[in-house]
Amino acid sequence: MKKRIICLMVLLFMLGQLVPCFGEEERPSADLSVSFLSAYIWRGQQLSKNSLVIQPSATFSYKGFSANIWANYDTNLYKDIEALDNLTETDYTLSYDYDFGLLSASFGYIYYALNQADDSQEFYASLCLNTFLSPTITVYREFAHYPSTYLTLDVSHSFSLPRDISLDLSLLASALFSNDVGAYPDPDDPTDKFSGLHHGEATISMTIPFTAFLRVESAKYFSISPQVTWVFPISGDGSKDMAHRALGGSNDNNFIYGGATISFSF
Repeated sequence: MKKRIICLMVLLFMLGQLVPCFGEEERPSADLSVSFLSAYIWRGQQLSKNSLVIQPSATFSYKGFSANIWANYDTNLYKDIEALDNLTETDYTLSYDYDFGLLSASFGYIYYALNQADDSQEFYASLCLNTFLSPTITVYREFAHYPSTYLTLDVSHSFSLPRDISLDLSLLASALFSNDVGAYPDPDDPTDKFSGLHHGEATISMTIPFTAFLRVESAKYFSISPQVTWVFPISGDGSKDMAHRALGGSNDNNFIYGGATISFSF
């Protein structure tokens, strides 16, 4: 808890330093949201079961710099999860985004304050080609307690619908290269480390602004985004790793979950 408070204070201090710099022409932006989902699946790992999870998030941005606070609240902890309370995780992210035109880049740092395990820290870098499907490759490097490199390649596309509604489709593939046999062992050889393709994710969602139904000025700040996500293995080792980590010894390696996110942006 002390680490979480310290990280929160650092983020608020940095934001406070930016406030006096805001000019008349350029203002910071903020996005406050809360997601209600039927499961919490992270990088192919089942982290909740038979429970509604609530995930609030707050992002503040200015001139390419962003600070985010995100949390996971599990309303009914599964018996296999040895957490101290229902707030299982709080993440803090600092990032910088830059658009080169055809190419955009993002760099950041993530601190994972975990309730049921040692806290984790990552640096990441991402490159996106600003063209059809927006192909994006991201590299994450964990350097605290579970040293590993995690790569993702994803594509996405949005279809415009009436009343400023959009239909959003995305597809992601991942690979994991671990340096810690204890954290991510090879499913076929416990003395070796996991290395190779891991899992994929396919998501269908919609972004529905409140202005689609409410003709009031304040409605422009709000939107709701229903979603459905399918998480599946893309390699034999990935399938075995996902099944091994499934809660309750179920050996599940496919997960479908969904829900909705309500956002307030300005």
